[in-house]
Amino acid sequence: MRYPPEFLDEIRARLSVSQVVGRSVSLQRRGREFVGLSPFNKERTPSFTVNDEKGFYHCFSSQEHGDIFTFLMKTQGLSFAEAVERLAGEAGLEVPKETEQAREQSRHRADALTALEGACRFFQAELKSAGGRPALDYLRSRGLDDDAVETFRLGFAPADSQALLKALAGIGIGEELAIAAGLARKPDDGRAAYSFFRNRVVFPVADARDRVVGFGARLMAGDGPKYINSADSPLFQKGQLLYGLSRARRAAHDGAPVIVAEGYMDVIALVRAGFNGAVAPLGTAFTEHQAQLIWRFCRDPVVCFDGDDAGRAAAGRAAERLLPLLRPDHTVKVALLPAGQDPDDLIRGHGPRAMAEVIGAARSLADVIWDLECARHHLTTPEGRAGLQAALEAQAGRIADATVARFYRQEFTERVRRAFQPAAADAGRPGERRPWRPARRGARPNAAPRGPRPSRSAAAGLAPERLILAALLADPRRFEAMAEQIGELVYEHPDDIAAHRALCSALMQHPDLDSSALSDHFAQIGLEETVARIGERIRAEGVDWLAGTAAPEQLDDAWQRAWRVVEVRRIERELADVSRTLRERPSAAVLARQQALLAQRDRYRQMDGA
Repeated sequence: MRYPPEFLDEIRARLSVSQVVGRSVSLQRRGREFVGLSPFNKERTPSFTVNDEKGFYHCFSSQEHGDIFTFLMKTQGLSFAEAVERLAGEAGLEVPKETEQAREQSRHRADALTALEGACRFFQAELKSAGGRPALDYLRSRGLDDDAVETFRLGFAPADSQALLKALAGIGIGEELAIAAGLARKPDDGRAAYSFFRNRVVFPVADARDRVVGFGARLMAGDGPKYINSADSPLFQKGQLLYGLSRARRAAHDGAPVIVAEGYMDVIALVRAGFNGAVAPLGTAFTEHQAQLIWRFCRDPVVCFDGDDAGRAAAGRAAERLLPLLRPDHTVKVALLPAGQDPDDLIRGHGPRAMAEVIGAARSLADVIWDLECARHHLTTPEGRAGLQAALEAQAGRIADATVARFYRQEFTERVRRAFQPAAADAGRPGERRPWRPARRGARPNAAPRGPRPSRSAAAGLAPERLILAALLADPRRFEAMAEQIGELVYEHPDDIAAHRALCSALMQHPDLDSSALSDHFAQIGLEETVARIGERIRAEGVDWLAGTAAPEQLDDAWQRAWRVVEVRRIERELADVSRTLRERPSAAVLARQQALLAQRDRYRQMDGA
């Protein structure tokens, strides 16, 4: 039996080679591939490799080579039809029956792909022609150079309604096929067929195999919608495709994050800034099918939304829509962009680093659902808080996977407890007497309440602020990235105060100073002895390697740990203020801030084993 190529492609897309092979061969990741002992020969040294990106396995000892179908055929003695039926069942697909109609549909799809590729090349050529100059100027005004235009195969559909049809006819593609491929339309009143895309910048949309299956297009001038897409067809279903899909699959295989942006230009801007895992829906909201599509190659994509009220509302809707689909190790994160900016704006205005920070701050679906429900309930009354708890329970109940649902219930229950049982925070309020409790055995009377545990660096005897100062003396290049935070540090010892002020002043004016040049500067302003005394105290506290002999990784570890201690202290101070405000003037915004601070503090503590 012959199976439609698109059906076999769908099975391959849903089941990776490592997933199928890994059931019978113990695989270990090695770079971009997996390796294991050959299932075809007895061996002690692995010579069997699996490459998910290329979709095949290869055995160097036996020269066996193939895909998921041939693997089952060779290792389990199945026929091709039996292998297809088994894998189709695992992929959740129904095997199509071989009929003349199915064969005819397969031929039509192949012809339509040929027509779409021909149209793409025509649009590319038109963009470089005299008639496409306004479209090319527009793309350049958006920061795209010739390399970007070529890489993304951007094109221009001329205003002439017959130009594309004539070009396709010249390569043997008739009017009927152009209409079937969604490239042209035929009026019901008998007039001549005309091109669907006219006077528009054209963005080719490819499937997972990088075949052009449709187009998105932006109007250059005149009446009509700003953006249009190819009409839905067997090849092009906009709710089940993503712009940039094939590139994102390759990037995810190399460990890059998958970022779901809003539009074509956002994807192009992200890819050009180094975020090769960028994709975008085709003019629709991010759908359940698109999430399932991404989960085949990435377990935790990040969906970007504008940071304004509309963006937050869209994030909430997306979270509610995706929540039922969650399963173990498969989720979606939500990143909020600065209000009024899309990825293209952010990258052009502030560079890739700003975008990386937005992605790094992406929030979990649990956070988004929590914020959404807090905004829906009056948290100043017991009834409102009970309503919040019931709503969160109902949200967790929508998750189909029982294990994930259970952990969501536990998470929400703990958040409600922490938010509305502030007994620990109240106990330290001045002016109130604590109720007497019998002391625990071994407890010290009147012991001070435990604060955040110090990091291992601080536990060595060196205060984190002094460690930061010492690290800056050893490597001043750290100053520029955190100048504002460093300037806000408070010191008590006169030597530390003098050195900190002089260091900040010098590096604000000359951020490129190295440790030697900084030492010369201190000598010139009479602080050489002060810095020497600081060095002596540092050595006395058991960390003399900070005097300039530290390995980069030691210095970096000490630096990061010290800042985490400083950050935990800052968070504790803000938490005290926020918790007081929550008791006196409860609101969803204050509650959300408290929860964010608690989560941030807990992350820092976990990083240092607290």
